[in-house]
Amino acid sequence: MSMGHRARVVGQHLLTSRRKLISPARRCLQIQTGRKTTNQLHRQRHNFDVRGCSAIPSYPSLSAYKTSPPLRSPSLGKYADTSRYLAPHPSNNITPHIASLVGRDLHLRRSHPIGIIRAKIQEYFASVSHNTNTDFKIFDAEDPIVTSQQCFDDLLIPPDHPGRAPSDTYYVTDSTLLRTHTSAHQSQHLRSGIDAFLCSGDVYRRDEIDATHYPAFHQMEGVKLMQPSLMEGSNGMTGEEWLKTPDCRVVESDLKMTLEGLMDHLFGPSTQKRWNEDFFPFTQPSFELEIYHNDEWMEVLGCGVIHEEVLDLSNRSDRRGWAFGLGLERLAMILFKIPDIRLFWTEDERFHSQFEEGKIVEFQSYSKFPPVFKDIAFWTSNNNDDSDGKEFVENDFFDLVRSVAGDLVEKIELIDSFTHPKTGRSSCCYRISYRSMDRSLTNEEIDELQFKLRDECPSLGCELR
Repeated sequence: MSMGHRARVVGQHLLTSRRKLISPARRCLQIQTGRKTTNQLHRQRHNFDVRGCSAIPSYPSLSAYKTSPPLRSPSLGKYADTSRYLAPHPSNNITPHIASLVGRDLHLRRSHPIGIIRAKIQEYFASVSHNTNTDFKIFDAEDPIVTSQQCFDDLLIPPDHPGRAPSDTYYVTDSTLLRTHTSAHQSQHLRSGIDAFLCSGDVYRRDEIDATHYPAFHQMEGVKLMQPSLMEGSNGMTGEEWLKTPDCRVVESDLKMTLEGLMDHLFGPSTQKRWNEDFFPFTQPSFELEIYHNDEWMEVLGCGVIHEEVLDLSNRSDRRGWAFGLGLERLAMILFKIPDIRLFWTEDERFHSQFEEGKIVEFQSYSKFPPVFKDIAFWTSNNNDDSDGKEFVENDFFDLVRSVAGDLVEKIELIDSFTHPKTGRSSCCYRISYRSMDRSLTNEEIDELQFKLRDECPSLGCELR
């Protein structure tokens, strides 16, 4: 991520409103759709999620309204209580912005793209239940606060895994957190004796900022335990012995056949598919499924045969089965052709009026307001003995920007970095793209946000330049 070692100051106050041209060779980090950053690779190791059209009449632009576009009042569910998530605990790192997102229940809104995708997946598994005599129970209103035991330990995610760090996860207390994946509910439902289920809900992760990443999104987890009569040939087998059995291949085959059928249901029976081996702590073997869509291969979900130790921890050591997880936003962005993940959270009527329960239609952009670019540069504390022990973590910076500017932030790019040859101190320069989906932003209001951000940056253990 390092640029050439240049000991020059990258701007002074860096509150310019025009974007400076930067050659590709000078970009230390370019966040692009489909490129796996370090954060994404870390997450790929501990969770499954990767995050026909009819004509629609045109929608008025902002200029058609005298003041602002019509907005809906947010629909709030039973978990929309910000006081639950802003507890005065030293380990709590949840911001008011994140707390305000909990309980919005986008996946339960019948005419919302997230809700439409959830319903179509459940519709498919209802047909699977009918054809295979497997009853998939539906859970879509689970408490988003879970324990670290549920979210990590029960899924064999080790204590030193980066996904457990406060830089990646929103903690309420030392031992409770906002779930980072719907797999956090797997053990509780298995312990209760349920053999097959679908669990959907909102999940939360501190992450980079661009058009395809948002700190709150939605997942669906699916689990199925095989009938004991089909697994009699592997009774008592564990480890490599179990993995080499025909019974393990039966579980794998049932999993792949089921998920290929789901892709046919969503994208059409002619959809090309391919399987790749993957790794997740809680499944063995593990796979990712890709489909060929719009002239490119796209990862759509992760899955695998449930690890025998996970079944042991769930008091189901006598059974075998499979599990999968997928991101509802990812599928919705593909199927509805929605270009920016922030749109799912808007209450703008011009967005919501385009969608109808049970129908997949192509999203029609109703506006494209210009961005405002602001740069900010600072020395990080990693090599500074005067930093009071605070170490700069990039995700902390992203979260700080979100807490200051909310959904006005479209993207953040690291455009320059260098290490001073004499002092050894490191410097970073980030370009923040501000863009509203509802109106044009003024340079003055963004300057105000940028000055507030500058005032807050020293709390991260960095020194402004």
